[in-house]
Amino acid sequence: MSKKSNLPDDADAYYNRGNAKGGQGDYRGAKADYSRAIELDPEHAEAYFSRGNAKVGLDDYYGAKADYSRAIELNPNYAEAYTNRGSAKGRLGDPDGAIADFDRAIELDPDDAEAYYNRGGAKAELDDPDGAIADYSRAIELKPENASAYYYRGRAKAKLGDYRGTIADYSRVIELNPEDAEACFLRGGAKRGLGDYRSAMADYDRAIKLKPDYAEAYNNRGIAKDDLDDYYGAIADYNQAIELKPDYAKAYYNRGLAKSALDDHDGAEADRRRAIELDPTLEDR
Repeated sequence: MSKKSNLPDDADAYYNRGNAKGGQGDYRGAKADYSRAIELDPEHAEAYFSRGNAKVGLDDYYGAKADYSRAIELNPNYAEAYTNRGSAKGRLGDPDGAIADFDRAIELDPDDAEAYYNRGGAKAELDDPDGAIADYSRAIELKPENASAYYYRGRAKAKLGDYRGTIADYSRVIELNPEDAEACFLRGGAKRGLGDYRSAMADYDRAIKLKPDYAEAYNNRGIAKDDLDDYYGAIADYNQAIELKPDYAKAYYNRGLAKSALDDHDGAEADRRRAIELDPTLEDR
């Protein structure tokens, strides 16, 4: 790598200034400095890698992939470049290519928690929940405070019908981030899966408290109230969901069911029709 004393022609000076700009969120400025570093030193693998990161910050995943590839050409053992190229491939809809890169990153660095975490995401996208769970579990072993790994492992467990495991993972997310309304919402869904409707309602209550415009939480709390034969309470929640999201087909459909249970057949039919207008697939239910 070239090292020159004159600052304007010093590749490392541009590289370091690029790092400072990137750290401040100035991805365009960082990209320009990394590009200048590369002009001065075409074999500066770190500059290609870092320019790739700046391009990710600018949502240029094709450009990022090309820069990570060049960094890997210059340094075939650049584990972090494989990890980041895998992430770029995932963003570009290539989960198989992403997994191949994460595999290589893990081969080079078996303690790369990010590679395991991202490989888990690619496996989940390929409908491999068991493989995803294994990777998220390894990521958690390496980084026990990674709330996102617990969150996505919970989603994979839910797909397998492991509601107790799902609840445990979302509970850990909530421990790490008590303001996570979505984790409360999803834990409520897992509790419903176990038939624990009152506890599910408590989670929906908490989700709504954290996010008062959470239409889906109102809808699902309404379903839990339906489960407990509280049809008036359910209708009140469906009303709120529809007020927040006027095109919420499932809330109309569910409200129709609650009205039917109360023998309001005209109201039920009106809601059913509106639900099908918004989502024709509901007609087959």
